Amino acid sequence: MVNPIVWILFIVLVFVLMAIDLGVFNKTAHNPNAREAIFSTIGSILLAIGFNIFIYFAYDHHWLNLGNYVHEPMRGREAALKFFTGYLLEESLSIDNLFVMALVFSKFRVPKMYQHRILFWGILGVLVFRGILIGLGIALVHHFIWLFYFFGALLIWSAYKMLDPQEDEETELDKRTLVRLISKFYPVSKSYSGGQFFTFENGRRAVTPMFVALMMIETTDILFAFDSVPAVFSITTDPFLVFSSNIFAILGLRSLYFVLANVLDRFEHLRHSLIAILFFIGIKMVLIPLNVHIPIGWSLGIIGVMLLAGVAVSLTRKKKPEEVIEEVVEG
Repeated sequence: MVNPIVWILFIVLVFVLMAIDLGVFNKTAHNPNAREAIFSTIGSILLAIGFNIFIYFAYDHHWLNLGNYVHEPMRGREAALKFFTGYLLEESLSIDNLFVMALVFSKFRVPKMYQHRILFWGILGVLVFRGILIGLGIALVHHFIWLFYFFGALLIWSAYKMLDPQEDEETELDKRTLVRLISKFYPVSKSYSGGQFFTFENGRRAVTPMFVALMMIETTDILFAFDSVPAVFSITTDPFLVFSSNIFAILGLRSLYFVLANVLDRFEHLRHSLIAILFFIGIKMVLIPLNVHIPIGWSLGIIGVMLLAGVAVSLTRKKKPEEVIEEVVEG
C-alpha cells in the first residue's frame, strides 16, 4: 500500500500550482494573449515531464512504498512510461472537452477575460469526482475482472456513437434546462458582476451566468470521465499513476484551451483520431481478461501516431469551395 503521505503531498502540490496560477499569473481578470497561452501550455507540459522524472526515481527506489502496489509492482522505467502514456491518453480524450468548453462559453457569452476563472474552479470539482471514480474503479476491476469487458465495450460503443455527428447534437446539454434546475434554488442573474459567481439582485442572493457555465462544464466533465478514466485502466491500475496522470493532463488542458480556442474549427479531423483511439483502447481492455497484453511501448506509439495523424490531416486538408460558402452563409 502506498504511504498516505504521497497522496497528501500530491494534493498539496496541485493546490500550490493552482494558487500560483490564480494568485500570481492570473491575479487580475484578463484575456490571455497567444504568447501567454503558448508559454503557459509549454509550462504545464514541462511540469508534467518534471513530475514524471520524480515518478521514475520514486518507483525505482520505492520511495514511500511507491512501486510496491500489490496488484502491479513495477520499477521506475515502467512507471514513467505508464504515467506518460496515461497522460497522453487523457490529454487526447479530453480534446473533446475543448470543443464543449468553447460551446458553453459561446452559449453563455462569457467574456474571455473571465473564462480562465471558470476553468480554474472547475479543476476543484474534477479533483473530487475523478478521485472517487478512480478509487471505485480500481477497487472493482481487481475483484471483478469481467469489468474489463464492460469498460472495453463502453469505450467501443462511445467510439461508435462519435461516428454520427448528429448524435452529439441530440445529446447536447440544454442551457435552458440547467438554468431552470438552478433557479429552483437560486435566482439566476443576467449580470456577470465583475466575474463573480454570486451576486445580490433585488435584495436576494443570486447566481450569475458564470456559475451556470461552471456547472455545465463540470457536468460535461463528469460525462467525459466515464470514458477517459476507464481508458487509463488499460494502461495501469496503479491508483497513484492513474490519478496523477489524469490531474496533470487536466491542468494542462486549461492552458491548451486558450492556445486552440480560436482555431478549434481547423482540427475537424481530430474527431477521427479520438474515435480510433477509443476503439483501440476498448479492444485493448477486452483482451486483458484473456491474458493478452499489448506492450505499453506499443500503446504509447499507436496513440501518438493516431493523434498526430488527425492533427496533420486537419492542418493540410483544404476546405472545399462549397464548405467555405456554407460557412460564410451560416456566419
